[in-house]
Amino acid sequence: MTSGKTAKAPTTKDNPVTVRPLTGEDLNTVVAMDEALTGRARRGFFERRLQAALKDPKGFVYVGADVAGELKGYALVRLLGGEFGQDAAGKLDAIGIDPASKGAGLGRALMTNIEDILRHKGVGELQTETEWTNGSLLGFLAHSGFERAPRIVLKRDVATDLE
Repeated sequence: MTSGKTAKAPTTKDNPVTVRPLTGEDLNTVVAMDEALTGRARRGFFERRLQAALKDPKGFVYVGADVAGELKGYALVRLLGGEFGQDAAGKLDAIGIDPASKGAGLGRALMTNIEDILRHKGVGELQTETEWTNGSLLGFLAHSGFERAPRIVLKRDVATDLE
């Protein structure tokens, strides 16, 4: 996992937070943290993202928040090349904070670092998607300045035939 810059971020009560690029060595911690947050194992998702980032490091921003040398948060952003005639954007694919570390400013530190990197890359917009029922994440995203986009995502079960 690659493509972030090391930066000092806000501090917790006792320890400074350091935002740094994620590495392949962080994979198990990220997967375990994500499973604790989502209730489901998504190792394959994170492995595929890591493989894609290693092939195209300029197309991804992967950062982690360390407190006292331990990874306590992560964020994964994929750079989109201007789909449907739009300008290039970053797509926040995943973000998570160790449940015991929530409220310590780690999410804000990750978002601040991501925004700095995206601006440096000339990317002016960050997008994401989440489930309507994920109230805590929706609250965090709203607090981070996200707004509903002027489009709707539609889905269809392809196991059934069109009539």
